[in-house]
Amino acid sequence: MTRLAARRAQHAVGIDLSAPMLERARVTAEAEGLPNVTHVQGDAQVHAFEPATFDVAVSRFGVMFFADPVAAFTNIAGALRPRGRLAFVCPQSFDRQDQARVFAAVAQHAPLPDLTAASAGGPASFADPARTRSVLSAAGFEEIEVTPLDTEQGWGRDPSDASEFLFGWGPMRHWLRDVPEEAVGRAREAATEAFGAYATGEGVRLKMSCWLVTATRA
Repeated sequence: MTRLAARRAQHAVGIDLSAPMLERARVTAEAEGLPNVTHVQGDAQVHAFEPATFDVAVSRFGVMFFADPVAAFTNIAGALRPRGRLAFVCPQSFDRQDQARVFAAVAQHAPLPDLTAASAGGPASFADPARTRSVLSAAGFEEIEVTPLDTEQGWGRDPSDASEFLFGWGPMRHWLRDVPEEAVGRAREAATEAFGAYATGEGVRLKMSCWLVTATRA
């Protein structure tokens, strides 16, 4: 996202907690010849941004995990100039995703958490537009718009490749760490079969239902 922003801005600053991800981002930005990029390691909820410095704050699937979203967005608002803009993409409820069908197939053989349950700090924490508006209003934003956005995700070259990706994914490995190997094998086979319904000539493509949220600093 920082590199995409840098192509449209005078300067772009990316912030993340993960040192390895930031190092990868720095290397990639340099390889792509983007000198107007800075990467900062920190927590956007509490990071001491220079006040009233930025015109726009953007995020793609990164804002759902704040421990205190009102505090986080208040901090981000403080970094924006008056009338500065906020835009982020977040998932709608998990049961609206094609991914849910694949997870249901896996769950027949191995226990998975209920990702459809309401959560104040998980992937679906902004699935309810009313909560999104409430949080952003409390943080000092106005002109809040929540627009549905459907897109496609590429999961792999074919169902087997998609299944390999899914079972190498950090959260899935965490959830299955104590599950017997035999059960994990059956779950992987079930996932591969489920992915088959989404195989196309361009690979395995799953629909994702998101919200595009925009707002303006008051």
